Amino acid sequence: MLKGDATMDRPYTICHMLSSLDGKIIGDFLEDDRSAYFIHEYERIHDRYECNAWMCGRITMQEHFAHEYIPPSNQDKQSPIPRTDYIAQKDVETYAVAIDPHGKLAWNHNYISEENGNRTTDHIIEVLTEEVPDAYLAYLQELGISYIFGGTKELNVVTVVKKLKALFSIDRLLLEGGGVLNGSFLNEGLIDELSLVFVPFAEASSPALTMFENGSSFKETFPVHFELIRVEPMEHNGLWMTYRVEGNSK
Repeated sequence: MLKGDATMDRPYTICHMLSSLDGKIIGDFLEDDRSAYFIHEYERIHDRYECNAWMCGRITMQEHFAHEYIPPSNQDKQSPIPRTDYIAQKDVETYAVAIDPHGKLAWNHNYISEENGNRTTDHIIEVLTEEVPDAYLAYLQELGISYIFGGTKELNVVTVVKKLKALFSIDRLLLEGGGVLNGSFLNEGLIDELSLVFVPFAEASSPALTMFENGSSFKETFPVHFELIRVEPMEHNGLWMTYRVEGNSK
């Protein structure tokens, strides 16, 4: 397994994804009984990397780990809160980083809830823009959830990863979707390695997100070159493939 460079001002980042043969990362194939094995193996590989943080976008987090935040009726009466990064806990073993620009996620604790298997002790870090309501910042502080700001109106993922390294000493990060978040990291040259669990299914259903999507804020995209590191056969005709990012034409 490749190690990060301690001199980097950001975490060494592995994009770890589960995909159908036709490149989809969501779809009905995930509800198939045979997918349970691959989801279990995906989580096992997640642990095997021994990263001290993992990151998902807002939609992925809400689908699997959080729920929708309902603003309080009196949120306009909340006293102003400075737009400065808030570190509720530091030097914990693992972090769950939620990309939530507009403050839409609700949590039960400041860690991933007990029903989520191997991720239960991961302290939550919310990544926000400065446009979030003061009431949402007060809500996170009350729960003891850390948060950082990645931009004024839009997130700058370069700023985000540098803050994760500087403020929380995160040196190895698993990036786990969705497709637009993965695409933003890829386009900024922030992915060092790709870990891909290939599920031997394909479906010609409605369009679904692929592993790397083009976000509306992308001004220009560039092809990125990968070098194959490893191919490991899995049970039930699956594959685990890992790649090193060689560079891009940027």
